[in-house]
Amino acid sequence: MKKLFVLLALPIILLSCEKETTEPEFGMETTDSMESKGSKSKLYLDFEGLSPLGPDFRYEGWIIVNGAAVSTGKFNITPSGVMAPNVFNVNADDLANAGTFVLTIEPQPDHDPAPASTHVLAGDFDGSSASLTIGHGAALGTEFSTSAGTYILATPTTSSMSDELSGIWFLDLASGSPAAGLDLPSLPDGWIYDGWAVINGMPVTSGKFMDVDDFDLLDIFSSTENPGPPFPGEDYIMNAPNGLSFPTNLQGGVAVISVEPYPDNGSEPFAIKPLVGGIPADAADHYNYTMGLNSASFPTGTAMR
Repeated sequence: MKKLFVLLALPIILLSCEKETTEPEFGMETTDSMESKGSKSKLYLDFEGLSPLGPDFRYEGWIIVNGAAVSTGKFNITPSGVMAPNVFNVNADDLANAGTFVLTIEPQPDHDPAPASTHVLAGDFDGSSASLTIGHGAALGTEFSTSAGTYILATPTTSSMSDELSGIWFLDLASGSPAAGLDLPSLPDGWIYDGWAVINGMPVTSGKFMDVDDFDLLDIFSSTENPGPPFPGEDYIMNAPNGLSFPTNLQGGVAVISVEPYPDNGSEPFAIKPLVGGIPADAADHYNYTMGLNSASFPTGTAMR
């Protein structure tokens, strides 16, 4: 008989974001430095690890001047990882008086002059430069340093015993009953978590989610035979993407938790992937496997004036 999940209503407390630094509030008061009069100074931007955005989105830089957000211009990252452009002409007085630089993701075309809520990187100017991180209070406000993850392989939405290695669920069976397998901080507006299984080199989403102890927003790959457990995860049983066939075998693949812009900018994982775990080649079903912190891959940057 196929193993059944006994679902218990266990309270799970999400870690709050790490303490934010003090910085000006992002409000509706904005100034477009590209159109403002006066002499210009050059702002140089350099980034590591940023993802290319789809055709409907652009990155936009902002400097905070006396509490107001001033646009420094938009750009994108090419598929080969090159930033274009990377030098911007900015009002000289604004740039000299800026205290903070913030990078956002904006819709394209963009009809709102204010910054979007999706703040990727930020940093305070120290002299002529600002080091940009996701942990700054004007960005995500966390480096995910206390995050942890556990997952199992199982296919609770089917009654078959032959496909148990074709599903991944981010839960913990250590107590004998399913409990939340993810310990993640709450995200600010503009962001959402997403689970992934890398299958034959192709990342396939298991569903976006905000809560680690509730259903995610996707079930298109799972069977309709049985309901799944109330945790993020997916059975890869039907509707396989081009190049794959379901059911599959997740052994030897990779489990990933990413942080995605919301609304999302593409079909692949965004650059911020706090938790990653290789799925063993001999992985067993209904067995806890842990994920590791992936902070070395987080995007970073520098703004120089």
